[in-house]
Amino acid sequence: MTRILLADDSPHAQRMGERILREEGFEVVTVTDGQTAMMRLADVDPDIVFADVSLPRKSGYEICRELKQRPRHKHVRVILTAGLLETFDDAQAAAVRCDGILKKPFEASMMMETLKPLLEGAQKDRGGFPPFSAEDDGIVPVRVVTDPADLAPALSEVDVERVRAAVTLALDAALPAMIDKITEQVLVALGH
Repeated sequence: MTRILLADDSPHAQRMGERILREEGFEVVTVTDGQTAMMRLADVDPDIVFADVSLPRKSGYEICRELKQRPRHKHVRVILTAGLLETFDDAQAAAVRCDGILKKPFEASMMMETLKPLLEGAQKDRGGFPPFSAEDDGIVPVRVVTDPADLAPALSEVDVERVRAAVTLALDAALPAMIDKITEQVLVALGH
């Protein structure tokens, strides 16, 4: 199944994009900021990245530029997105070599019209890559600590941004269940 990484800080754009793409049979992973998008590349291994140009912590332009410089992800096609009222810099989009541009709100036929030709090229270019190596993207291997006393020396090496990204990923995964549970409790409290 083809994987798509959708990076957008708008909950509405995320829901619309996910719905459209999943109905077309794609596996979709959504993130809310550019730094998390870059960190998720290794585990998502997408063919297509939709990146909002005004993402917090790393813009869509920055994501595109960094992706195009990574040998492991040369096959990935980047579609930059922007709301109708957002400023879109065509010169900067060309400079970072984006593969497509899509205005929001997402509309199914336009999204597919933009995505499908790029997807064919990405899948064709995907072949021949060596197995992924964490060092290719500067990812630090995770050290499993079984004894909390062993944690003290490692704390001096903690990268606050990586911890923040890990917490963000955990919350993104847990949020739908939390919303359902809280909604259920509010309805019980209201007598419904």
